[in-house]
Amino acid sequence: MGKTLFHKVWDRHAVEKLPDGSTQLFIGTHLIHEVTSPQAFGMLRDLGLKVAFPQRTFATVDHIVPTDQRVEPFQDTLADAMIKELRKNCSDYGVTFFDIPSGKQGIVHIVGPEQGITQPGTTIACGDSHTSTHGAFGAVAFGIGTSQVRDVLATQTMALSPLKVRRIEVRGKLGPGVYAKDIILHIIRTLGVNGGTGYAYEYAGPTIEGLSIEERMTICNMSIEGGARAGYVNPDEKTFEYLKGRPYCPKGKEWDAAVVEWRKVASDPDAVYDDVKVFQAAEIRPTVTWGINPGQGIFIDEAIPSPE
Repeated sequence: MGKTLFHKVWDRHAVEKLPDGSTQLFIGTHLIHEVTSPQAFGMLRDLGLKVAFPQRTFATVDHIVPTDQRVEPFQDTLADAMIKELRKNCSDYGVTFFDIPSGKQGIVHIVGPEQGITQPGTTIACGDSHTSTHGAFGAVAFGIGTSQVRDVLATQTMALSPLKVRRIEVRGKLGPGVYAKDIILHIIRTLGVNGGTGYAYEYAGPTIEGLSIEERMTICNMSIEGGARAGYVNPDEKTFEYLKGRPYCPKGKEWDAAVVEWRKVASDPDAVYDDVKVFQAAEIRPTVTWGINPGQGIFIDEAIPSPE
């Protein structure tokens, strides 16, 4: 019996099963930013702990950094203080920091792929709900809270409950004006914002395979809006082409060896899923949301539902 990518990655990173049924999972890559990390570092100091694997932690500022005047001190004193705190914490604990002047700073879920830090077959954690974005590269990525940020900093592990896996297959050719955002909004509209509770979503099928890496990132990004804990796409030639030559990716013979292993990470043809949903691309039209959550979606040529 074959295995899904999710189960392969989970099994490879499982440290031990805990009495409550959850699993202590090793986190291959930890991404941090200025908003959810200060308290976590503060707890480390209070407990007298070090960062267990600083070489596996990468930081940048992306939530409250100004986009116009990028000269310090910033007018927003709170933002200025939080950015300085992250800079100090990274220096104190030996964490790689993509600072504002570095030319590598940006949205954390873009920095990871651009730098080649995000790679297939690994586990990724970040104190941000949209960490599932990294699943576009065949990683299993989790958004976590500040206390879990502390746990990962201190131990490079965290406790997680087992997940079911739902394969979401999209088949056929997309119509004019229909893009990745329309696909994921349609999926969420159909399955609901709580439809993915307890699941990891595997996005698959010819339509998904035909998407660019950036489009796959768009779809995986919104897995959390559909209630899923994670979302991913199996790695393929597009994945490898995107990653080749990135700063933190292997080089030369090590690259060739890595690609061999990354191919093995993809779900087996005979993998067993807890659930399978199939969507026809031809039935998806440009989609917008009209209400207060992404599940309240309509095709652009539909009327907003009556409040009655």
